[in-house]
Amino acid sequence: MRWIIALVIGLVALFAVSCTTGGEDEVASTTSTVSVAAVEPFTPGAAGIGDAYYPLLGNGGYDVRHYDLDFAYNVDGTVDADVIITAVATQNLSEFDLDFVGWQMDALAVDGVDAPFSRDGEELVISPSRIESGDPFTVEIAYNGSPEPKESVALPLPVGWFTGPNGEQFVVAEPDAGHSWFPSNDHPLDKATFSFAVTVPTGYLGAANGELVAATEGDTTTTYHWEMTYPMAPYLATVVVGDGWRIVEDPVSTEAAGVAVRNILPPDLVDTMPPALEETGEMILTLEEAFGPYPFDRYGIAVVDGFGSALENQTLSVFGRSMVEAPFFEYVLVHELAHQWFGDSVSLAQWRDIWLNEGFATYAELLWVEHLHGAAAYREEVANRTEAALVAGYGPPGTPPPGDLFNGCVYQRGGLLLAALRDEIGDDDFFVTLRTYAGRFADGNVTTDDFIGVAEEVSGTDLGAFFDEWLYGEHLPEG
Repeated sequence: MRWIIALVIGLVALFAVSCTTGGEDEVASTTSTVSVAAVEPFTPGAAGIGDAYYPLLGNGGYDVRHYDLDFAYNVDGTVDADVIITAVATQNLSEFDLDFVGWQMDALAVDGVDAPFSRDGEELVISPSRIESGDPFTVEIAYNGSPEPKESVALPLPVGWFTGPNGEQFVVAEPDAGHSWFPSNDHPLDKATFSFAVTVPTGYLGAANGELVAATEGDTTTTYHWEMTYPMAPYLATVVVGDGWRIVEDPVSTEAAGVAVRNILPPDLVDTMPPALEETGEMILTLEEAFGPYPFDRYGIAVVDGFGSALENQTLSVFGRSMVEAPFFEYVLVHELAHQWFGDSVSLAQWRDIWLNEGFATYAELLWVEHLHGAAAYREEVANRTEAALVAGYGPPGTPPPGDLFNGCVYQRGGLLLAALRDEIGDDDFFVTLRTYAGRFADGNVTTDDFIGVAEEVSGTDLGAFFDEWLYGEHLPEG
């Protein structure tokens, strides 16, 4: 972006039943002892997944495996939605929470049976029949409303589902607005696969993450079916709806990178695609050399009005038109592309480690400078950014403010940390570190210690003092 599981463990009950049988005519008695295994009681799942910064994001007691999202968009701006969540219990559950805010609830069932529910702030509290640990279960929820963004706890901006000035609809939900448009376990620790069915009036496009697998024509509507078969954090899910919007294939980038590249563009850009977009294939190849294979099977961006930034939604980054028209567009493009490795495939276990996303994507901008203009230009850009960071006085990227998570420290000091690490351990070990880290934790979750561990393993060097200074020191390290 430009701008553990907490299990509730009950008391263990262990008891034995002893019985003695006998009578006055018996010459002996027999004693039998039956031991009953420890029984975990049925208790509510935790209301948070264990994030140090945002304790009510995510939930405990279950693991989501798949979201099936069905949205019918109406021309008056309202949406009728039906969501089926497939999950597995990680404890004996008497009740559990989903993150969800806003909207009108129409119905809720667990395993096909209506279940009581209540709403407590941004928690949807569900009380089904008991669910045993290890059992799969489904939650189906029907709801409706006029989607709108929500205030974030992590930055002074709204996030979620937006309506642009031309009526287009789009979702940019990092870090805490996945649950503003669908019930979810809204934390990167619980990644899942997704299916989307987006029904829109005829002539509109309904786009989402992943691959378009079908488009079904009705009398007055079209339903677009999309599949995201790679695990995805809820905040990275998106929907883009626009009248006259089109899916525009990019054969130049697709042939260059061997990855399917397509973009979601408004009518006026369908025949005049921004030239920098045709560099996407070359960017993928450049980042593959540094990070290893591209982690998904397709990529592209959606261009919208009414959004002044860009967000790396998995396989479909959303760009505001002002970003696309800016002279630095190609650097934002490579930044969001880099997030497909770092943030999307390799996801955070704790939001406080956001530098692992933004610092790596910012460093990708430097790699693009080096690719285009050579080593001397790379060094000059590192020096220029170091000087700017010193003037700005950025704080430590390892402890960003919870209320201003996406500030310059995680971007600029995070990116400069990687430049300094490259100098510290040398090019060979540095790039082996990046590729090992991206490959080892693909589709998983990481902490800062995971990255440090890989860097020390590859380089054979104790890097504790280096990372302490760069991540937690008050001032930007010198040299």
